[in-house]
Amino acid sequence: MSMGPEELACVVADAAKDRPRFIVAVAGPPGSGKSTIADDLAAALLAAGEKAVVLPMDGFHMDNGLLEEAGLLPRKGAPETFDVRGLRDILKAVKAADEDVLVPVFDRSRELAIASARLISPSDHIIIAEGNYLLLDRKPWSDLRPLFDYSVLLRVSMQELERRLNARWEGFGYDAARIEAKVHGNDLPNARVVLEESVAPDLEIVHED
Repeated sequence: MSMGPEELACVVADAAKDRPRFIVAVAGPPGSGKSTIADDLAAALLAAGEKAVVLPMDGFHMDNGLLEEAGLLPRKGAPETFDVRGLRDILKAVKAADEDVLVPVFDRSRELAIASARLISPSDHIIIAEGNYLLLDRKPWSDLRPLFDYSVLLRVSMQELERRLNARWEGFGYDAARIEAKVHGNDLPNARVVLEESVAPDLEIVHED
């Protein structure tokens, strides 16, 4: 189904009522718009009087130096290039809702994670965790699922994803060869993993071409 942020906010708020802390996972392939949807959902919830904050998975990218040592730098963004244990530990602390939790945020313009860049307080009711692999049905990613109270998966065709991803990297000033390597050597293979290996969500949002 297709759904706007206000309608999604109503669904989430209804599911979260009478719960002191509610974590929503918003997953989708690269270029699916999950970061935008997560931010729009948070804004709609705030406008409706809820206390909501976004927890982005991208803050848990492994450092480029470590990826280079492991021969994984060209695959940055693939499932094996994230600190999943660190993400799980943060989600557990957030789930407890008994203290302030500082979380990292990824700066795409500099291709690095900024530590302790966002604060989640015990008073925040709805936490929107967003990222490609939050619903991936493989270890260690599958260990995250018990921490989520509700899940949303964005489904977009490979053709539309290719168009969006080409536009993304063009916007960063990449030349044609680098865009080809990024999109076809990494982004689209990662998109297939998300679309083919994610578990069924509570809600699936489909982009109509």
